[in-house]
Amino acid sequence: MSAPLTILVVGGGGREHALAWAVARSPRCGTLLVAPGNAGTPGERVPVAADDVDGLVALAGRRRVDLVIVGPESALAAGLVDGLAAAGIAAFGPTKAAAQLESSKAFTRAFCERHGIAGPRFAVVDSVAAAGAWLDAQALEVAVVKADGLAAGKGVVVAADRAGTLAAVAAALGGAFGAAGHVVVLEERLVGEEVSLLAFTDGTTVVAMPPAQDHKRVGEGDRGPNTGGMGAYAPAPACPPALAEELTASVLQRAVTAMAGEGTPFVGVLYAGMMLTARGPRLLEFNARFGDPETQVLLPLLADDIVDVVEACVRGRLAEVPVRWHPGAAVAVVLVAEGYPERPVTGALVHGLGAARDALVFHAGTERRHGAVVATGGRVLAVTGIGADVSEARQRAYEALAGITLAGGHHRRDIGWRALARTAAQGGYAASGVDIDAGNDAVARMKQAVERTHGPAVLRGVGAFGGVFDASVLRAYEHPVLVASTDGVGTKVELLARAGRPGVAGHDIVNHCIDDVLVQRARPLFFLDYIATAKLDPAMAAAVVTGMAAACQAADCALLGGETAEMPGVYQPGAFDIAGTLVGVGERDLLLPRTDVAPGDVLIGLASSGPHTNGYSLLRRVFAGLPLDAQPEPLQVPLVDALCTPHRSYLDVLWPLLQTDAVKALVHITGGGLVENPPRVLPAGCAIEIDLGSWPVPPLFRLVRDVTGLDDRELHRTLNMGIGMVLVVAPDEAAAVRDKLPEESWVIGRVVPGDRTVRLVPRGGGAGRPA
Repeated sequence: MSAPLTILVVGGGGREHALAWAVARSPRCGTLLVAPGNAGTPGERVPVAADDVDGLVALAGRRRVDLVIVGPESALAAGLVDGLAAAGIAAFGPTKAAAQLESSKAFTRAFCERHGIAGPRFAVVDSVAAAGAWLDAQALEVAVVKADGLAAGKGVVVAADRAGTLAAVAAALGGAFGAAGHVVVLEERLVGEEVSLLAFTDGTTVVAMPPAQDHKRVGEGDRGPNTGGMGAYAPAPACPPALAEELTASVLQRAVTAMAGEGTPFVGVLYAGMMLTARGPRLLEFNARFGDPETQVLLPLLADDIVDVVEACVRGRLAEVPVRWHPGAAVAVVLVAEGYPERPVTGALVHGLGAARDALVFHAGTERRHGAVVATGGRVLAVTGIGADVSEARQRAYEALAGITLAGGHHRRDIGWRALARTAAQGGYAASGVDIDAGNDAVARMKQAVERTHGPAVLRGVGAFGGVFDASVLRAYEHPVLVASTDGVGTKVELLARAGRPGVAGHDIVNHCIDDVLVQRARPLFFLDYIATAKLDPAMAAAVVTGMAAACQAADCALLGGETAEMPGVYQPGAFDIAGTLVGVGERDLLLPRTDVAPGDVLIGLASSGPHTNGYSLLRRVFAGLPLDAQPEPLQVPLVDALCTPHRSYLDVLWPLLQTDAVKALVHITGGGLVENPPRVLPAGCAIEIDLGSWPVPPLFRLVRDVTGLDDRELHRTLNMGIGMVLVVAPDEAAAVRDKLPEESWVIGRVVPGDRTVRLVPRGGGAGRPA
């Protein structure tokens, strides 16, 4: 066995604590030095600043250091590796010239353009006028503004509009980011899931680490200003192994090979910040070192000796050593000081560090004073949990963090929520416990048995939106029929109970049944309800019934009565369920759908008020990692408001139009979405095409699409995606029908020849427009 090594870790943040922790565990480490370190770093702390090249070279020589591991970008940009090499000291990290991949964004964009590494459209500008001219030339209203040089993670501004973009350019050029902003890079704003892909490299061989995801915004739901990082997790489900392998080859390996070809070989850790856009992966930025806080989740997953890996990189032998990773996942949550990121307050004591027994604590901005740990920076520490999956690792991190206190400190409560959302959505709606296909099969199996019970008065049964019974005793009609619908609210009731909004369920059940009756051109007469709970809560029951009464009153429908059942042992404490039956009346000869629905007919969509009462088994899982009061982009309201909006009734909007003969059929978009419901009104020989992108998809549904990665068909058969009611009209009636509607509508598709199926037609962009 070789002699123990003296190893120097340069830096004093959370990344360097994680590096020092990993090095200290190596049997090859004899003496560990950390310069300058923090209150948590192991080894011997040496008071030399990370960017003091001369001081660090002298320290390494004086202490006979065998290997230096450089953490921060400032030390690399200052040429520390060059200085150590000149002194004959092995160092892990790129030279100053190679570190330009991080230290100069203008250099990186030109480099990527030379070597075919896909990124956003960009421009390098040195005046506000040049920035404005580029925006005009690219037909962009907004761009991402980046200081060319290093700005400690703060040199990026994502403005909301053109004025904000130009103001950010002016601020950068005016010294807001010091020398880093003397030149500004403008970039097209990319939309998608962001992934951090880091790799070890010896200048030739590239070995990727598990993909990670950083949470840069200070606020929950990815709101507020950018920070150095509020937490991270690995591996990131948004970047599965096949995609990680592809990006390693097309971005990381290509960059390392190109750097060597240009005479500036890159040794160390190369970090690619990737945006997974609808047009494919795009490089946001390169970093020339370990990420922070990504290091705090990646190194705990490394199964092999970090010293072996680092030394192999330095000596050009990375291909010869194993680099393996533990199964499972890691989640790090960052605790920050009051006022972070704008004006962090320092000096507060950190308590409870010894209580974090099932997690790792990596210090960042801390010092020891009079035996106590004191916050000295904005990001104070990170707590890393490790588990079999992101959910378990996240739970351990938050449980450990709960025992740590910092006066005025704060942390995000939603770290890892996107991973939970994507994992929850794997397998689609069926994985949430609701299988649409199984439901269809059940309907098919029961239909024959049910139809044997039908007499001549039953005009609609299984498969229609509601049962229809001949009610010729209603003299106001020439030939009246009763139209009935029974339904429930589904698992939305669990969310409403948790959110303290049981009254919404009352509106939901009534309006859902009204719409089921309305699509057959019937008007509601009366409604009966059923409420079940483990233990009756009078206030809850009153709220539900009040909601029902309000919805019935708006529809001129009588709430005749109902049943409230206490069922202990069947329902969980605090939970409730509701169901209801609505009976309406229609004219037999005017019932919808008409029999003349035919190819060429047009589909007109009306907006939903939200998910209505469907898809909540998926939605609750998708957003399980996010507090209900969070407001993630692109929502305009808190998550709880977006999810708890009542199911809307279309009675007032459609009833005047139904006094004409313009509408051939109506489709209520309920369970099964836009894929399963429209075929229910089609005669034999007809199918439907729906044009995706022909209506504006509301923010909640765009968020679900982005964080789950579900394909269009699964999304549109699980959720209504912003369309709650569909009208089928003849093509020559479409314009007149839309003119008579008192709200915005969209032509979303057409009837075509086929076999009672729905085909979704991509139309690019999904921004939506009235057609």
